[in-house]
Amino acid sequence: MQRRDLMKLAAASGGAALVGPALAACSASESAADGELLVWTHSAGNEEELAVTDQILESFNGGQDEYTVERESFPQDAYNDTVNAAALSGDLPDLLTVDGPNVPNWAWAGNLQPLDLPAELTDRFLPSTLGIFQDQLYSIGHWEAACSVFARESVLEAAGVRVPTIEEPWSREEFDEALERIAADTDYQWAIDLSTADIGEWYPYAYSPFLQSFGGDLLDRSTYLTAEGALNGEAALAWGRWFQGLFTGGFANIESPVGGEDFNQGKAAMAYMGNWGALPAMDLFDDVLFLPPPDLGTGPKIGGGSWQWAITSAADPAGANTFLEAALSDEFVADFSNAAGLIPATDAAAELTEHYASDGALRMMVDYSREFAVLRPETPAYTVISSVFTKYTGDIIHGGDVREALDAAVSEIDADIESNSGYGF
Repeated sequence: MQRRDLMKLAAASGGAALVGPALAACSASESAADGELLVWTHSAGNEEELAVTDQILESFNGGQDEYTVERESFPQDAYNDTVNAAALSGDLPDLLTVDGPNVPNWAWAGNLQPLDLPAELTDRFLPSTLGIFQDQLYSIGHWEAACSVFARESVLEAAGVRVPTIEEPWSREEFDEALERIAADTDYQWAIDLSTADIGEWYPYAYSPFLQSFGGDLLDRSTYLTAEGALNGEAALAWGRWFQGLFTGGFANIESPVGGEDFNQGKAAMAYMGNWGALPAMDLFDDVLFLPPPDLGTGPKIGGGSWQWAITSAADPAGANTFLEAALSDEFVADFSNAAGLIPATDAAAELTEHYASDGALRMMVDYSREFAVLRPETPAYTVISSVFTKYTGDIIHGGDVREALDAAVSEIDADIESNSGYGF
């Protein structure tokens, strides 16, 4: 197969998918084990994250004389394509960052190697910060993210809506009633902001947990071989009709901007948003609350799995694991949290932060992640599942037939899995 054909194969898989196992094995470069390690990150332009990464490199390089680590950074929007091209040409770095849902695809392609880290280290990390494929650990992250319902206490009080707790979240009926009361008793244009304009990974990350709370899923996880029944069964259909009703009923803006801006600008009474938007909301409103997700039938659910570190198949495993073990100290985990405002991956690190410590204003986000996080399906097929779900959820939002949309999504997902011989399942 020629290089241009490989590139077409990658593009057909959504851009994030790497080449298959046999092809990757012959393209991976031989590790020189020369003591020099190259790290790639997706953080170009993010000065806060890069500063912490450079601090880690400086500490590691200055603390021993066996290895030297350097970094290269790329814009996040072009990052997956950059890694894909490097895999095709056999020019991968030693370590790189990878978005959690993409780990199985990159591992299946043969471009990652399992991590060799002590259990006493990895056991301290939030489960959703560990990238596992077929029972092997391939990646680990410094931070996690969590979604919650942003609301103002004064607005809920004015509408006579109960403030839910992690122990007693809103039921579906209560959540629907809250939306109705807010729409009827307040002057907001929208009851809730769902950031529908964010058509990247936001749709499966934010919206598929609603589907899972109804009892459906993106894939049948008993086999990982089909979406039939999970994405188009009765529970999924009920989710689709309910979700569509948020828009056709006038409770949510079909074209709401990215990042909860309808909420921030006072157009929406509440928002379903990630914790990265919490500090700006606290600056805007002195009575903002970060509420647990509603229980839509089978318990509250939120998305899990953020950016993580992985070791490529081209790396010297001894040097790369040595560096990674040093980089995962609680102090560095806390530094990333303080810089990026995201959830620290260990409890000890959380106590070193201002907002996520036991008495911190955002401590509930740690609890939501631990209690409610559901990883997106840990399969190489996820890169296709993500784009397909985004496409057909968009159809549902804009009034399309729910059954037709979900049946079409299942058909495309199953065709991809079949064409790739089950992706190893």
